Amino acid sequence: MSDWVDAKVYEIKNWTDILFSLRVEAPICSFVAGQFAKIALNFNGKRIQRAYSYVNAPNDKILEFYLTMVSGGKLSPYLRSLQPGKKLLITKKASGFFVLSSIPQCETLWMISTGTAIGPYLSILQYGKGLERFQNIILVHAVRYFADLSFTNLINSLQKKYNGKLQVKTIVSREKIFGSLHGRIPDLISNGELEKSIGLNINCKNSHVMLCGNPAMVYETKNLLKDTRGMELNLKEKCGHITSENYW
Repeated sequence: MSDWVDAKVYEIKNWTDILFSLRVEAPICSFVAGQFAKIALNFNGKRIQRAYSYVNAPNDKILEFYLTMVSGGKLSPYLRSLQPGKKLLITKKASGFFVLSSIPQCETLWMISTGTAIGPYLSILQYGKGLERFQNIILVHAVRYFADLSFTNLINSLQKKYNGKLQVKTIVSREKIFGSLHGRIPDLISNGELEKSIGLNINCKNSHVMLCGNPAMVYETKNLLKDTRGMELNLKEKCGHITSENYW
C-alpha cells in the first residue's frame, strides 16, 4: 500500500475553463523527473485518488500537477475548488519509469504529448540533468484548441535555456492556427508534415520517441512507427526506440 502524507495547497492556477495547475507543498521523498504521484481526498470515509505526473523539477519546493477538470468527476472538480492552505493527500513516494535513465543513447529525442500529458516532459526539461547526451530535443504538444496551449512562457524560457537544442512544435486539431500544425499526431507523422516542420526525421538509426497522452494516440503512433519506421518498443529486457506511458 502507498504511504500517504498531508499536502497543503499553495495555489490553483486556472489556464482555461477546464485546465488548471494544482500547486502544493508536501514532505515527499525525492522523485525522478518524469514520474507521477497519487493525489487523494477523503469523502465520507472513502478515499478517492488519481495519478498525476509532476510538472515541476525534482529540486523545486512547490509541487505542480497539470489537470483537466472532468465534469461530474469524482475528484478533479473538488481539487480545482480548493483554496490556498487547504489540505489534501499525496503519496510520499513517486512511481513510474517514464524517465531519462530508461532512454538508450540517441541523437534526437522526440517528446510527443497530448493535452495535460506534457507535464512529465516539462519536469524533465526544467530539471535538465541527463539531457546533455542528446543533440536534438523535440517537444511536440497536441491539443484541441489554441487556448489549451498552457505553459507558453515556461516553454519559451526553456527554448532560450537550451539555446537551439530544443525545438517545440504545437498541434491544434480543431482550429487552424498560424505556426501550429493542424490534425492528429499519427496522421502528421504518416504524411511527413511533422518531420518537415522540424527538419529532422524519425528513424531507428538516431531517434528515440517518448509518447505520453491519449491512449488512442499512443497506440496508433506506436504501431505506425513499428510498421513504417522499423522502430521497436523500449523494454527493460531489450532496448528499443519507443518509450510510452498512457496518461489518464
